[in-house]
Amino acid sequence: MRIAQVAPLIESVPPRLYGGTERIASYLTEELVRQGHEVTLFASGDSQTSAELVPIVPRALRLDRNYINPEVFHLLLIEQVYQRAREFDMIHFHLDALHFPLTRRMDLPTLTTMHGRLDLPELQALFREFREIPVVSISDAQRRPIPHANWQATVYNGVPAQNYTFRPEAGRYLAFLGRISPEKRADRAIEIARRVGMPLRIAAKVDRADEDYFNEKIRPLLKDPLVEFIGEIGEREKDAFLGGAYALLLPIDWPEPFGLVMIEAMACGTPVVAWRHGSVPEVVDHGETGFIVDSIEGAAAAVEQIDSINRRTCREVFETRFSASRMARDYLRVYHDVIYGAQAPREAV
Repeated sequence: MRIAQVAPLIESVPPRLYGGTERIASYLTEELVRQGHEVTLFASGDSQTSAELVPIVPRALRLDRNYINPEVFHLLLIEQVYQRAREFDMIHFHLDALHFPLTRRMDLPTLTTMHGRLDLPELQALFREFREIPVVSISDAQRRPIPHANWQATVYNGVPAQNYTFRPEAGRYLAFLGRISPEKRADRAIEIARRVGMPLRIAAKVDRADEDYFNEKIRPLLKDPLVEFIGEIGEREKDAFLGGAYALLLPIDWPEPFGLVMIEAMACGTPVVAWRHGSVPEVVDHGETGFIVDSIEGAAAAVEQIDSINRRTCREVFETRFSASRMARDYLRVYHDVIYGAQAPREAV
């Protein structure tokens, strides 16, 4: 199959450090190539891929402060895609909804994965207008606010099994990985560490939009001797960081669409303690790969029970449900259904 993958330009594919959407676009692209498909990746010029790369900008926009308005470059990206559109059997967008008006006017098979939160009020009108556009959710919870969209499937994110090393022995610290922002609740993670008297390592980026929050709310808490702030880390560092942890804390306060860090931890054998929001109950098997909680007290009690979680089970669940190869197979099925109709016989994938 000839497939176009269209990634955002904010980060490279894969991202150097933080970046969930671009990371999934990379994993999917590489796995589709490995499975024998002809893939073209539209992305920033500093992306690394075994597919054909069509560079839209020289480097990821987040790394170049000369670029103020990223929408300009994403419009150029969409134009490049449609200039070559007839070359592909499927065009898979990872851009949210920016391309919807043009997609409607082109008789071409497309699919759009929605990677972000969908509970924002303005999205109701958007999806009512573009209700025919084929879309995929990354969790069932993500799609609930917009049931009238043209949902083709839920395809859980996956990561390459070889990127993460299974570690059978538990580490001695709690881990927080991701982004410092009000909805990610690093403050809760710090409070949990204090309650259980265990070291906490925080590996997280701070976006410019969140610098005031970080300086006013989080930085004062970092003075606690139990807390170590590492900053933003990349793919290679994540393996050791997550694998060396006793447990991953995900004390979120928002409807998480998926939560890639949960399956990255599970790939290392590290259990997850996460708040009951968004996709969490779909990803974490309570009592098997971690614990789902509703309060600081519940999280602290869960940390005290982490020894009851078998780290090898965490890895096995990851390999069964959340590998990149499984994700690619699921997307190939959806591609087939969009191109030929859900009733047409599928080839084995």
